Amino acid sequence: MTTYILKRIVSAILVTIGVIVVVYLMLHVIAPSPGRAVLGLHASIASVDAWNREHGYDRPLVVQFGSYFWQLLHGNLGYSYKEDQPVAKLFAENAGRSAYLSFASLFLAIIVAMPVGIWQAIRRNKVSDYTLTAASFTLYSMPSFFLGLILIQVFALSLGWFPVEAAQQTGIVAVILNIHAMFLPIVTLAATNMAAYSRYMRSSALDNLAQDYIRLARAKGLSERSVYLRHLLRNSILPMVTLIGLSIPALLAGNIITEELYNYPGLGLLFFTALQNFDYPVLLALVLVGAIATVVGNLIADVALTVADPRIRL
Repeated sequence: MTTYILKRIVSAILVTIGVIVVVYLMLHVIAPSPGRAVLGLHASIASVDAWNREHGYDRPLVVQFGSYFWQLLHGNLGYSYKEDQPVAKLFAENAGRSAYLSFASLFLAIIVAMPVGIWQAIRRNKVSDYTLTAASFTLYSMPSFFLGLILIQVFALSLGWFPVEAAQQTGIVAVILNIHAMFLPIVTLAATNMAAYSRYMRSSALDNLAQDYIRLARAKGLSERSVYLRHLLRNSILPMVTLIGLSIPALLAGNIITEELYNYPGLGLLFFTALQNFDYPVLLALVLVGAIATVVGNLIADVALTVADPRIRL
């Protein structure tokens, strides 16, 4: 098992380095002269060239990337010339709020999808199964921004149950405690994953219901409750571990839309603002952090699946 984990860690490091190279090259193609984006379209060519020389952007691309990579190794994510402060400081101010939104929505999606999927498998081809399947497909096919607009119109504007904006506090504790303002953003981000998870859970549970160990458990006289909780649930959640790791990119992408929709001050809103302002250091850092989070999430999922399923270790 140790060898397997070490191999996955090495693979994750190589993938992360590859993502850094690709993203850096892509942004260099888009913006070979950052001075133009910083100084504006009306700045003279001489001013732009002077700015690029001052900040080292006139050097060969390989040298620029080497300098950037060396800074990354020392925890330096760059400097936002638009915001006039280090990118790391911007991240420190917003990362906690985005992490809360992501993990809260992920937790909600899991705790709802797992019993729903098991229930659908047990009640296969019943009215409840068809009803929940229709609801799952509807949510899964609906863009998150459209669902968010519907929720805002119905529950915020028409009924007045929730505010239009998400929590605007800067402290993460205050944001967590403001459940009333965070309810709609969390539900908006969780809905799509909830639908996907329930479908995978239903499929996995149906496969396990046909296995011999379920018939053996029933033949031994175990109650249906024990069969479902002790045997069916424990074996059906194994594919969910991998699925949760693979859903991290969708969560990060959903954060951008949800935070912009509810004006929630997090990394997603920071990314949207940087995109409008052509703030390439912030964009590069956000893409890299998202890539690293994706790689780490998949690594954790692989390790967790290895611990949960002895067959993989063998």
